[in-house]
Amino acid sequence: MIIIYNIFQVPVNWFKRLNLYLLYIYINLLLQKYINNITKLQLFQLLRFGTMLLISIVFAKSSLPTEAIGNYELFIFISMLVSSFWLNSLIQSMLPLYKNPDQPNTKNNKSPEIFNAYIIISLLSILTILLLIIFQNPLSKVISHSGSIPYFNLILIYTFFSNPSFLIEYIYLLKNKPGSIIRYGVVSFSVHLVFVSLPVILGMGLQTALLGLLAVTFARYCWLLFLLSKHAQLSISTGFIKKHLHYAWPLMISSLVGGSAIYVDGFLVVNKFDSATFAIFRYGAREFPLVMLMANALSTAMIKDFSLKENLQTSLHQLRKKSENLMHLLFPVTIVFLLSSQWLYFVIFNSNFRESADIFNIYLLLITTRLLFPHTILIGSKKMNIIMYASFAELLTNVILSIILINIWGIEGIAFATVIAYTLQKVIWIVYNKKVLNISPRKYIPLRTFAFYCFMTILIFTFML
Repeated sequence: MIIIYNIFQVPVNWFKRLNLYLLYIYINLLLQKYINNITKLQLFQLLRFGTMLLISIVFAKSSLPTEAIGNYELFIFISMLVSSFWLNSLIQSMLPLYKNPDQPNTKNNKSPEIFNAYIIISLLSILTILLLIIFQNPLSKVISHSGSIPYFNLILIYTFFSNPSFLIEYIYLLKNKPGSIIRYGVVSFSVHLVFVSLPVILGMGLQTALLGLLAVTFARYCWLLFLLSKHAQLSISTGFIKKHLHYAWPLMISSLVGGSAIYVDGFLVVNKFDSATFAIFRYGAREFPLVMLMANALSTAMIKDFSLKENLQTSLHQLRKKSENLMHLLFPVTIVFLLSSQWLYFVIFNSNFRESADIFNIYLLLITTRLLFPHTILIGSKKMNIIMYASFAELLTNVILSIILINIWGIEGIAFATVIAYTLQKVIWIVYNKKVLNISPRKYIPLRTFAFYCFMTILIFTFML
């Protein structure tokens, strides 16, 4: 992270900045033999996030017009908007269904689950593309002031090749190849950074950069096909597809409902305040990405462990241990941001966004829910419906409290409503684990460590008010 910081700050040309990034990658390679599968999946997600952040900085520092940068952000936004909720749900629901290659239903040490997941993702990607084509005009009016979506055809191509490629790191995870996760990430995101950033640095324009992005995405897709031929049994199983979709659809609904909260919040701010206040809210209403990425990676990597009932106690112990390690890392970092956010917002933006720092500090409190993992147990145990029901409860609570608290504390009330709603969601899952699955919170939550850090975080947050 220090090296990433230096990349942002050191006043050197972009080729030296890229060398610093490669140094960061080299250090990750040196650490490979000392870290386990879960940590490597977390590092992979950090590599992805760091690459996207570096590209954004390169674009901002280049001669690329602001409108072109906006078109790039719109390109990525639309791609995520139409796919992320169902794609993540399909991958998460696949993990507990995966069977080890030494089990009777496999052939030549290959299992059919991965290939059938690829088929489902590919078919849903095609369906997404068709829906984008059908609803292109109304979608253009909603999200684009120009009345048209820039590079629309490239978005369609990107959607087709990009979505299935997300399976690659999980194939390595399921096949217990932790070193391959980082090696793939290093190569993939280094090429991604160069192919997207270099055209802009050389003044070739955004379209060339997007073509570079498509080239990298196509290369990932080809690598996926190679991995499928090597590790997957290439046979379609309608039974597995039905089973996979049965477990995936509650997660899709949950993700869709959970993701809609941010749009509801934005709608309330727009209708209650002016556009300047909306900008202040949007600049502050951001989760700390390091917490979100590392928590999600830990949760996803451990889902498959909870699919085997005979390993339940061991998996609970591992989840408790790993979550405690994350707490020791992420709570102190969050506290540092609580203490410095006012200064950071002033330096990065300007004094007009001082109130954004207050919103951001409230969102930092989400760490108290992010580092609890009852949902990991539920997904691994295939208890998907409670995930969906709790998400509806979270959305309803968020909307009701936002309407109430916006009239008491203004835009800060909406942020507090989000924290309370997320907390309720986790409480529902914890209670379900206790009452229905008979799994005590003490078995997977380091309660003393968690209580200490929560107390310190809330105390410092209160002090900073």
